[in-house]
Amino acid sequence: MPEFELTASPSPEELAVITDALSAFNNADLGPSDRRPLAVLIRDTDGKVTGGLSGFTAWGWLFTQMLYIPDTLRGTGISGNILAKAEEEARARGCRGAWIDTFSPQALRAYLRQGYEVFGELKDFPEGRTRSFLRKSL
Repeated sequence: MPEFELTASPSPEELAVITDALSAFNNADLGPSDRRPLAVLIRDTDGKVTGGLSGFTAWGWLFTQMLYIPDTLRGTGISGNILAKAEEEARARGCRGAWIDTFSPQALRAYLRQGYEVFGELKDFPEGRTRSFLRKSL
């Protein structure tokens, strides 16, 4: 019988066993994902990264994992420009769609302005907020 260990501090090697095994399973089941990182970086005048978008493309979709706009640039439309750059690259990679999630009401409004549509929600995640899942055809 297998043993189970609950841990809040797995090693990178332990996590790699799970990631590698799941990737191999998915590749056999669905074909290669062609997963590739994608980032759009915001740099200040000194070249220091101050924000931007981080995500990846896989199986014909762009997933934006993180999008951070520094306080001084919020409300300037920069998030739309960054999303557009990421979507342009995703199209060049052959992607047919994009998805993102958020629990920020401000970010939700920005994504809706960019043509994303809500396809799912988790109420009270985190408590008092709704986590919205959005998609867009590319």
